[in-house]
Formats: sequence, C-alpha cells, structure tokens
Amino acid sequence: MSAARHLSMALAFLLGIAPASAETVTVTVQNLAFSPAEVSAKVGDTIQWVNKDKFAHTATVTNGWEVMLPVGKSGSHTLEKAGTIDYICRFHPNMKGRITVGP
Repeated sequence: MSAARHLSMALAFLLGIAPASAETVTVTVQNLAFSPAEVSAKVGDTIQWVNKDKFAHTATVTNGWEVMLPVGKSGSHTLEKAGTIDYICRFHPNMKGRITVGP
C-alpha cells in the first residue's frame, strides 16, 4: 500500500470518517476477448483479469502499466487516478478493453 493511501486512511480515522471500501472488478479473458470489454470502477478499486483462454495474454496500457496473464491464471491492477484507461493484449492487439475510473 502506498504511503499516500496510508496517510489518507490515518487522516480519515482521526477525523472519524469511514473510508469508502475498495472493490474488485473482474474481467474474464476468453475466446480472444476481454469480457466485459468496458467496465467502470473508482480510484482505489482493483481490476482482476481471469485468463480462461488457451493462450497467454496481457492487459497493456500504452506508455503505462502491463499485467501478464498466463494460461489459467489471473492478474490484477489497483487504480490510482480517475480517467479513462484503454488497454490491449500485447500479444493479440485486436483484443481491446476500457476502464472508466471515477473519483
């Protein structure tokens, strides 16, 4: 957990504010597709990709992060800022996904 997240949690505790609980949003990878292809989440939520395909895949953001998804495994990424994130599979660039991240 980042220092900023620790600080915000400590501040929320001291002020008596209950922090919003983070959630996990699951995306299935199967038949050379991300499903659902578009998801919505909040800052602090985690996106988890579950690879049910017969091929290895990635969730790759150009000039950003990458999550490796071996066959039969899962991978995840915690969202740090609001905005729209478009990603692809580096091995299969026709596979595309989008995450809309709210505050």
